[in-house]
Amino acid sequence: MPKPAKSPGMLFIFITVLLDIVGMGILIPITPQLVAQFVGGDLSDASRFYGPSIALYTAMQFMCAPMLGALSDRFGRKPILLLSLLGTALAYLMTAFAPNLWCLYAARMLGGMAGASMTVATAYIADVSSPENRAQNFGMLGAAFGIGFIIGPALGGMLGHFSLRLPFLVSAAVSLINFTYGLFGLPESHRLENRRAFTWAKANPLSFVPMLRKYPQIMGVVATFILVGLAQQCQQSNWVLYTTLRFNWSPIETGASLAVAGICLALVQGGLIRVILPRLGEKRAILYGLALLAVSMMLFGFATRGWMMYAVTIVSSVAAIAGPAAQAIISRQVGPEEQGAIQGSLTSLMSLTGVVGPIVANQLFATFTAAAAPIRVPGVAFFLAALLVGLSLVNMIRYFSKQPQAAVAPQPAQV
Repeated sequence: MPKPAKSPGMLFIFITVLLDIVGMGILIPITPQLVAQFVGGDLSDASRFYGPSIALYTAMQFMCAPMLGALSDRFGRKPILLLSLLGTALAYLMTAFAPNLWCLYAARMLGGMAGASMTVATAYIADVSSPENRAQNFGMLGAAFGIGFIIGPALGGMLGHFSLRLPFLVSAAVSLINFTYGLFGLPESHRLENRRAFTWAKANPLSFVPMLRKYPQIMGVVATFILVGLAQQCQQSNWVLYTTLRFNWSPIETGASLAVAGICLALVQGGLIRVILPRLGEKRAILYGLALLAVSMMLFGFATRGWMMYAVTIVSSVAAIAGPAAQAIISRQVGPEEQGAIQGSLTSLMSLTGVVGPIVANQLFATFTAAAAPIRVPGVAFFLAALLVGLSLVNMIRYFSKQPQAAVAPQPAQV
C-alpha cells in the first residue's frame, strides 16, 4: 500500500488541534457569566458550579483518551478523528442553546469525550512522519497549542461582548467546516496490516500507574509536577472570576489578558528557555522557577489594580523554565525504550489535576467572596496556589539534597 500523502494530513491535524485549543480558550472568558445566568446569582454563586463544568470536561477527556487511541488502532485514525469533530461541533451547539446548567454540563462532558482525540492526532503524526521529520511535525503540534491559547481567549472575549452564546456557534461552524475538509481530503494513515484488535486493557485510563511505579527514583519530581499542576489549575479556573469581581473586567478584557499570558509563555518557551537553561543549569532553573511562581501567585492574590495582573503575568511567565528542566531530569532516569510511555503517564497524571483543582479552588472562591463570608478574600485561590508551589519548592530542595544517592543508574524497580 502506498504511503499516505503527508501535506493534506498534517494540515488537517494542525487545523484540528488548533481548533480544539481555540475552542477550549474561547470558553474561558465567557463561561462563568453563562453559568451565572443559569444559577440566577452573582459570580460568587456561579463559581460553585463553574468548577464542576471544568472538572467534567477534563475527567471525560482523561477517561476517553486511551479508548479513542485504542479504537483508532482498530478502525483507523480518520474515522475516529471525524467522529470527534462531529462530537465537538455538537457539544458547541448544545452549549449555545443550553436552557439550563445540566445541559451545559452534558455539553461539557461530550466536549471532553471529543477533545480526547488529541491522542489520535498524535498517533496520526507518528504514522505519517519519517525519522527525519518527526520532530518537526510534532513541533507543529506544539505550535498549534501555542497559537490556540493566544487566539482562543481573545476571540471568546470579543465575540462574548456581543452575546455569550455567539462564540459557541462560531466554533461549531468552524468544526463542521473542518469535518467536511477531513471527510474528503484526509488520507488514512493507519495501514490495514498494522491494525490490532480493541481490548479494554488498552483503553484503561489508569494504565499509567504501573509505569510510574517502575521508576521510584523519579517520584520526587513527579510529586512536584502534581503540586504545580494543582496550583496552575487554581490560577486558570479562577482567573476570570477573580478579575471580573475585583477589577470589573469585561469578557474582552479578560480575553485580552489571557492572550497576553499566552504570548508571554510562547516567548519564554520558544526562546528564553534556550538562553537561560544552559546558564543556570537544571537544578537552579527548577528552584528559581518555582520560587518565582510562588511569589507571582501571591502577587496575583494581592493585586489591587488591573495593570498589576499584566505586570505579574510577564514576570511569572519566566517561571516556565522549571518545567523543561524537570522533564530533563525525569528523562535521564528512564530507559530509552520507555521514554514515550513515561511522558504519556505524566500527561495522564497531570490531567487529573484538572479534575481536582478547579473544584477546590472555585469552592474556596465562593466561600470567601460570598456576602455572608466572615472574611472577604477574593484572591484565596491564588494564595492556595502559592502554598502548593511553595510545597513543591521544599520538595525539590529535599530531592536535590538526596541527589547523590538518588542519581544512580536508571534501572526500573521490580514490581
